[in-house]
Amino acid sequence: MIVDQQGHALSGATFEAAGLYDRAAAAFNLYRGDPIGMLDQAIKAAPEFAMAQILKAHLFGLATEPGATKDAKAIVAKVKSSRLSEREASHVAALDLLLEGHWTAAAEALDLHNANYPHDLVALQSGHLMDFYRANARDLRDRIARVLPKWSADMPGYSILLGMHSFGLEETGDYGRAEEAGRRAVDLQPLDSWAHHAVAHVMEMQGRAEDGIGWMIAREPHWSGDDNFFKVHNWWHRSLYHLDLGQVDEVFALYDGPIRRDRSTVALDMVDASALLWRLHLSGHDVGDRWQELAATWDNHADGRTYPFNDWHAVMAYLGAGRNSEVERILASYRNGTDVTDVAEWGQWTAMPLVEGFTAFWHGDYDTAAQRLSGARFIANSFGGSHAQRDIIDWTLAEAAVRGGLTGLAQALANERLALKPHSPVNRSFLTRAGANAAPDREAA
Repeated sequence: MIVDQQGHALSGATFEAAGLYDRAAAAFNLYRGDPIGMLDQAIKAAPEFAMAQILKAHLFGLATEPGATKDAKAIVAKVKSSRLSEREASHVAALDLLLEGHWTAAAEALDLHNANYPHDLVALQSGHLMDFYRANARDLRDRIARVLPKWSADMPGYSILLGMHSFGLEETGDYGRAEEAGRRAVDLQPLDSWAHHAVAHVMEMQGRAEDGIGWMIAREPHWSGDDNFFKVHNWWHRSLYHLDLGQVDEVFALYDGPIRRDRSTVALDMVDASALLWRLHLSGHDVGDRWQELAATWDNHADGRTYPFNDWHAVMAYLGAGRNSEVERILASYRNGTDVTDVAEWGQWTAMPLVEGFTAFWHGDYDTAAQRLSGARFIANSFGGSHAQRDIIDWTLAEAAVRGGLTGLAQALANERLALKPHSPVNRSFLTRAGANAAPDREAA
């Protein structure tokens, strides 16, 4: 019987194809190399190799891109005609839910799957990413916590579990344990980009910008290679540290260099680019014609149907590029949607007020921006990304309050942010500027 690295039977595999599959799975674990290319080779060597097709469907389904989702559906339709083990059929059932926009049901299906197959690392990692995309901090942590006692340090992939657990601990605010787990993970596997980025998140959330820059520089050879799928996101993290320290020249250099130099069309990379340009705009810096290039790249992704978190970031670029008709197209798609899926709900109830709030802010209607974003910042925890990524909502809200002369709200938000990151120059500036707005009112009184 041919098995994977964790001992699961691989239906339809040959020894050659299984070796290629194991290499592809390891590439997925580390977010580096070409897992799709290796899976294609495995499928060519063994056309009935079910898990090779299933892993490829996971990779496409988790890309949050319209074309990749379509390809994943075709793969799943094909693999259903193969003879599948119970474990493989369980994967397919979860993928069916994911590809129809039912992210929560798919993630819960993999919760149950891993209760029965606690060593299925592909299911654990795919489920962990579903938790990330639907912003379920508890399951980011507990999906891994439920199976960790079943693993031992000598099992292949153990360090990958530690890296995922680190990120879950960070997103639930357990920063000390998160950093400890993340550092242990990269000690065991220095190339683990996810574990490295989990520690970067800890430093971001704690306002340790200098530590964060040091962490990124010291480990740069491990995460910045050309074959690293996560390199742009890690460069983005480094840029946030520089921005918090007011080192704007460094931020522009990183954007024009490793973040956007290659004009990536990967949705994750484009989200980072939009979010960084928006933060620079909030900080009062002219980003020039960078919006135009990025907006054009979003055109093949922002469909108002696949993943609203991406659409919202596309809107930032469309606003910057003056393409208001594209913003209206996305809003119309949400308003007219009739699907009953997580994706449709995220669009109507979460993304719509964010898009409306950001649009109002861009056009100088700070009262409306504050109204929309005051509520949206709480419901935004129902979809998309990390706390660090969603902080752009609170930052925009605080900036709207300051610019709109909403002094009480601005001071309250500044105090809220300073309680979490008391040494942040950005957060201190909110309080200073809000106080300056209040001074003329006091003099008039």
